[in-house]
Amino acid sequence: MSVRPTVRDVWQARRRVRGVARPTVVRRAPEVGTGVWIADETGQPTGSFKIRGAANALLSLSEGQRERGVVAVSTGNHGRAVAYVARELGVKATVYVSNRVPQDKLEALRRVGADVGAGGDSQDLAEDAAREQAARDGATLVPPFDHPAVIAGQGTLGLEIIEELPDVRTALVPLSGGGLIAGVALALKSVDPAIRVIGVSMEMGAVMHASLRVGRVVEMPESDTLADSLQGGLGRDNAHTFDLVRDLVDEAVLVSEDAIADAMRHAYRHHRLVLEGGGAAALAALLSGAAAVGGEAGPTVVIASGANVAADTFARVLGGASS
Repeated sequence: MSVRPTVRDVWQARRRVRGVARPTVVRRAPEVGTGVWIADETGQPTGSFKIRGAANALLSLSEGQRERGVVAVSTGNHGRAVAYVARELGVKATVYVSNRVPQDKLEALRRVGADVGAGGDSQDLAEDAAREQAARDGATLVPPFDHPAVIAGQGTLGLEIIEELPDVRTALVPLSGGGLIAGVALALKSVDPAIRVIGVSMEMGAVMHASLRVGRVVEMPESDTLADSLQGGLGRDNAHTFDLVRDLVDEAVLVSEDAIADAMRHAYRHHRLVLEGGGAAALAALLSGAAAVGGEAGPTVVIASGANVAADTFARVLGGASS
């Protein structure tokens, strides 16, 4: 695969992950606005889009690399996807997490067979621990976003959106480390560069958003947020996603904790969708007005990226509390 992933890599990923990742479900959302659609990734085997990148990365490994195992760092969803695919392939997987990852996501990692390692109070520290083990054991590090195979795998969602909604003009995508939005933007803009791609982050610790504003990768402290799956830095040596997001994404917006909670409630009440906070971020941008759609914007797709929310958190949000 090329150093910088291309749309050819995305097409190759699609062939590779077919049979592991399920096709996204694209459904109308007329209650939000005319021409609004939701791309629902909650039906994936591990409850989020992350299965796409994990499957492409692991299925790209040589037999020798598989024998030595894989190491990942994650806020939960990427690690769960890596562990799931690794188990299917008979590969040992170790996932490092920060102390901020919720207990329910740690338990989900163990249920799919991952060895879980603690990596300190931030994702950057967890990444350091993962890199140390990979170097010590000869295992392959599978990053959560800043890796060509992971980005290309996530881009398969963009290909499916084009197939289901060929006249799409705007895509709203959750934005954290940038793997999903980079891959989706690569796919969509290969069809039509005029398709607008808007990234949506939470207000609490939006590192990519802050980095784009100053034109370089920055570090920020992590904060408690409903969108915990969007937490974390861009990596000590970001080689791919920052440049891709800077070059391909048209706009990045922020949404509040209250807006995220409102979107979670809306998705459940109108579509019976259970969304985690990060998975509801793009919908929150529409409902709150942080991103304008409809009318001249043309058909708009909102990516609902994941369903892995703790039951007590979801019950609290449905009851009207966002924190």
